[in-house]
Amino acid sequence: MTVAELNTPIKSSTNVAFRNILVATDFSEPSRRAFLEALTLATENNAQLSVIHVLPPDRTKATFDNPHELDLEYLAAEKQIKVLLDELKPQQEIGALVKHGHVALQVLSLIEEKAIDLLVIGTRGRGGVRKLALGSVADELLRVAPCAVMTIGPQVKAAACTGGTGFHTILFATDFGKGSAKALPITLALARAQQAQLILLHMISPIPSSSASLSAYAPATAAAEKVEQYEGTSRKRALQQLKECLPAETGLAQEPKYVVGTDFLTEGILAASAKFNVDLIVMGANRAASAKVAAHIPWASVHEVVRNAPCPVLTVVG
Repeated sequence: MTVAELNTPIKSSTNVAFRNILVATDFSEPSRRAFLEALTLATENNAQLSVIHVLPPDRTKATFDNPHELDLEYLAAEKQIKVLLDELKPQQEIGALVKHGHVALQVLSLIEEKAIDLLVIGTRGRGGVRKLALGSVADELLRVAPCAVMTIGPQVKAAACTGGTGFHTILFATDFGKGSAKALPITLALARAQQAQLILLHMISPIPSSSASLSAYAPATAAAEKVEQYEGTSRKRALQQLKECLPAETGLAQEPKYVVGTDFLTEGILAASAKFNVDLIVMGANRAASAKVAAHIPWASVHEVVRNAPCPVLTVVG
């Protein structure tokens, strides 16, 4: 992925990040917090908001075409959605759907049907990010959804999802890959709409101690000089790439900040989010050959950031 591909031309008047938002719920507390965040975003973007709850397929009923009026599980789910809406009292009309089937397949189908550009989900936090509010299939959605996915992780305080004060500081963590290229226009639109401070971050991986470029027999001072030279050159190159990511006219209310660090990606993102008191982290996600396989790599950067971030995390698959 070249810098030219990242430098996507976007008109400065583009202040709407999302037009059709979908929140998937299983009526848990994490899903409730995700719904609160989705409501805020829908209001701020004047977007259409839909909520979906998916009931597991019941093979014992597969041969019968039961009307919804006779489906007790369906009726109970509809009632829970109504209770949730009555409690939160949204100002806009919400499209509520209850479906039977595989959660990921039903959600993906609805994303396509309604041209959804943002999916919002919550996480439980038990057993790592694999235990999402929707179950393990939610991690599939994180990897394969054709739209942006906002995840409300277990470390996000409830107050952050109820204030409706918007995102004052947005951290865009980029590896200059395809996911980052797709996430940048959304990040800019959000920053413009919120008049937020935008921070662009790139982390340089620490030089491995076993690197062939460092002789095991070289003096310690020589090895240290090589490391220092590597970091200095890499920082300058990465800083220039960060600056070239943005179009000449950003339309931002504040001058963006550029941060280049030397650390592992997850640690660097989390440290930066704490240092700058970030309200939203945006990052690209590499599309895995198998989302189910990717779901069982708990140390993957996206997973670890979502699990530990003190704010919502917005991911876009490249």
